[in-house]
Amino acid sequence: MISDSDRAAEKVARQSYGKLIAFLAARSRNVPAAEDALSDALAAALRVWPERGVPDNPEGWLLTAARRNLVQAARHRTVRDNARETIALAVEEAEERMNDAQNAIFPDERLKLLFACTHPAIDRSIHTPLMLQTVLGIDAKTIAQAFIVSPNAMSQRLVRAKIKIRDAGIPFAIPDRHILPERLAGVLSAIYAAYGLGWDGLDGEQDSRIGLTGEAIWLGRALMTILPEEPEVMGLLSLMLYCESRRQARRDADGVYRPLEEQDTRLWNEITMAEADTLLRKAGALDRFGPFQCQAAIQSVHATRRRTAATDWEALVALYRALIAMKPTLGAKVSHAAVIGRVEGAAPALVLLDRLEQRAIASYQPYWAVRAHLLSGLGENDAAMEAYSIAIGLSDSPAVRTFLTGKLQTVISQ
Repeated sequence: MISDSDRAAEKVARQSYGKLIAFLAARSRNVPAAEDALSDALAAALRVWPERGVPDNPEGWLLTAARRNLVQAARHRTVRDNARETIALAVEEAEERMNDAQNAIFPDERLKLLFACTHPAIDRSIHTPLMLQTVLGIDAKTIAQAFIVSPNAMSQRLVRAKIKIRDAGIPFAIPDRHILPERLAGVLSAIYAAYGLGWDGLDGEQDSRIGLTGEAIWLGRALMTILPEEPEVMGLLSLMLYCESRRQARRDADGVYRPLEEQDTRLWNEITMAEADTLLRKAGALDRFGPFQCQAAIQSVHATRRRTAATDWEALVALYRALIAMKPTLGAKVSHAAVIGRVEGAAPALVLLDRLEQRAIASYQPYWAVRAHLLSGLGENDAAMEAYSIAIGLSDSPAVRTFLTGKLQTVISQ
């Protein structure tokens, strides 16, 4: 049975991991050391809190313990390597400024850590996974599943990237304004990937990823404070808010999963949608159209259904073509095919799917779900059943599996 102290430790670890790591790493310039120090602090909490009770400020308690662990580890390293003395000095300076950390509110420096994780000196392919783990505390296994690689390979790549940050002296700082734009694409992609993981988690039962949507939106808002006139930042935040406005409609009153086209629009949050609308209009006025604005515009078309009770599928076709021209991702291509199926019919949509690289689509669940739907519309039931079965097997969401199983049963009964 899980004790109250264990629950408290789990909660603060889930809610504050990234904030704690960012604060510690920004001062020690050493992400692995910060992670080790926090891990030891969490282990200490699991030992101490059951006996002494949960502290009034669990986050502050962990910060104090982790900071002391960092100082101690840095002092040990200076015995072997005098070059590391600066780490101990930086941490001790932070300790002096925070004598009463258990009662203090410490600054949230996740944005600095995010820019460190997406620094040009680090391989671009690891930017998003590194941000997901260090800034948001996602475990390597979950990240590996999202990026379709083995957990062991992902763990090794993450370790190498963290060592690179330390050894290359990559700064934990917001870049100067004149170089911010060239650093922006990686940061935006990493934030959106975090939102995507959280969005997928909404379909699960008690998925720990659910909180990621709020964290990603927080990062988007924080980014807007330093780049208030950057249209792609507005586009990303608008995109996330459009999606977030539909959170309550993803399940019906009986808890059954509902895809976008079947959702009750009365459950969509008008206030959140209005904020997304405002951001998208403001971004558009700056006349620098980018992929995140395009994706937000796609969601805006869907959002209009609340007022008109109809979807402008022709507009979606045009927007997906624009998106593919700017950023030809697999997701955009599959979604484009789905929309073509609504406008031109299943046959031309399947032609588009057939052009996709086989290795890329083999384990991409949305591809198989869209393919199954199109095949069933053409009456090709055997092929549709096979595609539905693959889509069900590739989904890690119980709610989505149940929904697709219902679709499969409908095809079987025909």
